Amino acid sequence: MDTSVTIKDVAARAGVSVGTASRVLSGSPATSASARERVNQAATELGYRPDARARGLRSARSHAVGLLVSDVRNPFFADVAHGAEQAALASSYVTLLANANEDTAQQDTYLEAFLTQRVDGIIIAPQGAGSGNLRALEQGRTPLVFVDRTVEGFDVPSVTADNAQGVDLAVAHLAAQGHTRVGYIGGPPSVSTGRARHDAFLAAVARHGLDQDPELIAVGDFRSASGSASAAALLATDRPPTALLAADSLMAVGALGEVRRRGLRIGTDLALIAFDDIEWFGEIDPPLTVVAHDARALGERAMRLLLEVIEGGTGESVVLPMRLVVRESSTGRPTD
Repeated sequence: MDTSVTIKDVAARAGVSVGTASRVLSGSPATSASARERVNQAATELGYRPDARARGLRSARSHAVGLLVSDVRNPFFADVAHGAEQAALASSYVTLLANANEDTAQQDTYLEAFLTQRVDGIIIAPQGAGSGNLRALEQGRTPLVFVDRTVEGFDVPSVTADNAQGVDLAVAHLAAQGHTRVGYIGGPPSVSTGRARHDAFLAAVARHGLDQDPELIAVGDFRSASGSASAAALLATDRPPTALLAADSLMAVGALGEVRRRGLRIGTDLALIAFDDIEWFGEIDPPLTVVAHDARALGERAMRLLLEVIEGGTGESVVLPMRLVVRESSTGRPTD
C-alpha cells in the first residue's frame, strides 16, 4: 500500500471530482453507479486507504436532521415542520428545513445538499414516483422516513393519515345533508395522497349512493390556482354540483375565491369542505367545515420515528386518524 496516495489521486484516476470521490469512499448513496465503480476501481489500483483518524471524524454524528417538505407556502406543511422541529430539539437535534416546491428536480438538489451537510437522517414528503437521489438514499445507509406521502416500491417507514377515513367522513356528512352531486377537487395522481383521496372519493360516493358522474371530478396540483380553475370547471357543467370537497387547504382557498367571484354564497348556495384545518378556516364567514388531521403530530411522530431509525431500530410505519370538524359551510340543505 502506498500511503502517499491521496483522494485527489483517486479522483484524477477515476475522472471525477474530489467531492464525488469523497462521497463514494465515505459510503454516501448520492452517487451514480458508474461513479462508484470508477472510484472504487481507481482506489484499488492505486492502493488507496482512507486515513483512519479522518474517517473517525466523518463518522461522528452531526446531531442535525434534514426535513424536506413539499411546499413551504402550504400552512399544513408549516405545521408538520413545527412538530418535527420541536421533537428534534427535545432530543438535542437541530432541523435543516428545505422546500421541494412540488418538484422532483428541486427535491434532488436538496437531498444532495443534506448529504453534503452530513445530516444523521432525513424526513421527506416525497414527490412523484421517486427521484434518483431518493432511490439512492433508500438503497444506501442514510436513515430515511416519509411523512404525509409515500412512494410505491420504497421500503421506507412512514407517518401518514387515514385518507380513506377522512374522505368517507366528508362524503357521508354531505349525503346526510341531502347532497347527491358532490364535486371533488383532487390532487395530482403522481402523489400518493392525490391517488389515495381520489380512490377514496370514488368508493365513498358509491357507498353512500351519490351521483358517480365523472364530470364531478377535477384534478388540481395542491395549489390555490388549480383549486380556482377546478371549481370554475365544475360549476360550469350542465348539472353543477351542490357541494365541493377540496383535497387540500390551498385548493380549497382557490375554490372559495372562485365561488365568491360567481356571487354564490358558501353554506347557502353551495357547500364546501376542505382537507386540513388551517387556523383561520374557523374564522372566515361562514366558517369552513374541514377534514382535519393533526399536522404537528405528523411531524412529531415522523421525527420520533427517524430518531429511532438513527439509533438502529427498524421503525414501524404509523397511520394517524382523521376527523370531520363540521361548521357552517356545509350544514345548509342543497338548492336546485
